[in-house]
Amino acid sequence: MQPENTTEKFRIDKWLFAARFFKTRTLAAEAIDRGRVTVNGQRVKPAKVLVVDDELTIRIGAYQYVIKVLALSNKRGSATLAQQLYSETEESRQQRELLAAKMKPQTQTFLTKGRPTKRDRREIERFFSNQEDC
Repeated sequence: MQPENTTEKFRIDKWLFAARFFKTRTLAAEAIDRGRVTVNGQRVKPAKVLVVDDELTIRIGAYQYVIKVLALSNKRGSATLAQQLYSETEESRQQRELLAAKMKPQTQTFLTKGRPTKRDRREIERFFSNQEDC
């Protein structure tokens, strides 16, 4: 986290990358271009200058974050430093947790990954051979 400097510009795409919302700056810029990131309720361009106390709405997949900018930085640091750059609203956090709880049972339905193993194949054959006997 850098001290606030009036001569340095803090672009929103660089800030989103530094705050670890996106893995690359290019992904952050694409999300902004597609309208998945708004500043104070308005669509912006990746070169938009960010200031402290701006409210950002960020949609990543099914999740939506509503955050308030606490500090500015253009450099990506550790996760603990990145968390000091913003604070998420309590309502946003609760909605994300609710959505995660709803989506969790859906992910457990896909128990198999790819082709069956040799052991799985033998169990399948045993199951079908027992079905024929009945």
